[in-house]
Amino acid sequence: MRALPAALVVACLALPSLVHASALRCDNKLVSEGASQVDALAKCGEPVTKQSRTEYVTNKVKAKTPQEEASTEVTRSTTVEEWTYNFGPHRLMQVAIFRDGRLVDVRSGSYGY
Repeated sequence: MRALPAALVVACLALPSLVHASALRCDNKLVSEGASQVDALAKCGEPVTKQSRTEYVTNKVKAKTPQEEASTEVTRSTTVEEWTYNFGPHRLMQVAIFRDGRLVDVRSGSYGY
């Protein structure tokens, strides 16, 4: 009977590591997923580098009529920007990825300089 409570404690401790939420921490400020570039600039300042590219995303759209089923491909462009923040030699650099001006992901790089 004691194994069950111990297993529940272990499972509860593991849950936060399973959740993937992208956030950029700058000192005591947090820029969460979905935040704008303006918000990131206000909380974290200017990044050391900014890289921008255009990606094209194609989606299939299905239209159903009583006589037939048709599908159309719709392509739209999206702007992706990667901002690199260097917080010094004792912290990992952070790469904030924005899609159309909104934070979608944060990746860790190597140690800063």
